[in-house]
Amino acid sequence: MFDHLNHFLFSLFNATPGLAGWRLHAAIFAAEWVILVVPLGLVLMWTNGLPGQREAAVRALLAAVAALTMSKLIGLAWFHPRPFMVQIGQTYLDHAPDSSFPSDHATSMFSVALTLAVCQLREARRFGLVLLVLAMAVAWARVFLGVHWPLDMVAAFVVSSLAALLVNTPDGKTLAAATVALMQAVYRRVLAAPIARGWLRE
Repeated sequence: MFDHLNHFLFSLFNATPGLAGWRLHAAIFAAEWVILVVPLGLVLMWTNGLPGQREAAVRALLAAVAALTMSKLIGLAWFHPRPFMVQIGQTYLDHAPDSSFPSDHATSMFSVALTLAVCQLREARRFGLVLLVLAMAVAWARVFLGVHWPLDMVAAFVVSSLAALLVNTPDGKTLAAATVALMQAVYRRVLAAPIARGWLRE
């Protein structure tokens, strides 16, 4: 049942033979490079210096760590081959022949996006919603290019939702606050010179 549904959905989303030109380049860009918006955005949230943004960024980071840990454990417990490993569909992106379920790319993006999307801070919430749209584009691109199954992305969303719930529990918020304090101490010590010159916010 699982494989039949995966194969059916994959046939709907996977690219047709002979894909080339701007559609291929756009899909590869989405599949490989859009994910860089996540670390860049979190770094900017931190360097902005506002306490609420720093805590939101750290909570999103902790969610990503939790989600990716769960994802890796699932992959170790149950190996699921990628489409090109079983010679199904078209593949337009090089990838190691490791387990496909769940998708690490989608897990990274969905976990951060969902955590920020439910944040009380408006700026963080807006960034989270933008990331959610981008995460969907990345998920589509990786199926379109033949390195993932559609249900890999569904699993990534479920795992990410669980991680986002965990970091928003009282214990999760306490851990985030402690992590912010630790990171701020290291940040102020390591980057004391540029902070003193006003290049970075304290």
